[in-house]
Amino acid sequence: MAPKELTWDQTLRFRLLEIVLQWEGRLTTNHLMTAFNIGRQQASRDINHYLTHYSPEGLVYDRSLKGYKPTEHFVPRFSEGKVDEYLMLLHREKQHQRQHEAGLLTLPLMDLRYGHIEILDVPNRHIDPKIVRGLVQAARGQLRVDVDYVSLSSEEQSGRNIVPHTLVYDGIRWHVRAYCEKKGEYLDFVMSRFRGEPDLLDASPHGREQDLEWNTQVTAVVVPNPGLSEGQQAVIARDYAMTGDQLLINQRIPLMHYALERMQVSYNGEHQQHPLLYPLVLANREELIEQGCTFKLKSADLFNVGVN
Repeated sequence: MAPKELTWDQTLRFRLLEIVLQWEGRLTTNHLMTAFNIGRQQASRDINHYLTHYSPEGLVYDRSLKGYKPTEHFVPRFSEGKVDEYLMLLHREKQHQRQHEAGLLTLPLMDLRYGHIEILDVPNRHIDPKIVRGLVQAARGQLRVDVDYVSLSSEEQSGRNIVPHTLVYDGIRWHVRAYCEKKGEYLDFVMSRFRGEPDLLDASPHGREQDLEWNTQVTAVVVPNPGLSEGQQAVIARDYAMTGDQLLINQRIPLMHYALERMQVSYNGEHQQHPLLYPLVLANREELIEQGCTFKLKSADLFNVGVN
């Protein structure tokens, strides 16, 4: 069966198979059985199908492990081969385990071990489901929305007419990219600061295609902090698999600021006095500014949303 003939479920099972095989070094039918609620016979067929058609030399059965292990010829076909995939899998399963223990969830748990990991859970910002539903519907139909919003600068709730086009998660919080009729430009709105229920209006000509900044990609050049010793810089370069002691980050103009903040990249000179706190430095700040990037100050009003 060729890859294009695989069902969606089979593709997901092969992806899980690869992630567990590569990062745990042991794959059993139990992994597929518990994750996808299938029988042992089906799980065995999946593994044999993968072994026969996609990786004949990539995995072998190890009797001492009572499972399959990867060989030096293993190359992932249905996953990216990045450790983040495995860590996110552990994260999700750890959350499921906690919800099981609290009696809040009845989804099956996979045959993974959790004693060697711990997940840092922090409170999420509250977002009303009515807000999400309204913004998603408006974005799909390029509709104007009448909704109340509270900003830190004014501290007051006021009505806004916006045209949302994309919901964005920056690794810390959710915001929505939307055209603001009051400001006459595209801005970022923190989703937890909407109030009430969005009122969907008529269609608008201001959609995603008209957001020039959104549709423009720029590249940030990030380097180890030159204030660090040569040895320390080498460690940082290895941390991020830099090429030529540089890390290139391609991103949309409105999202570049969030990407740099999440990586704690210094772009305002903080690294000069605190090199250990800011091991990464933006090397082409002026170039990015010329291309339209805005680097906001770290004040509550300007950094959070850029909306008055």
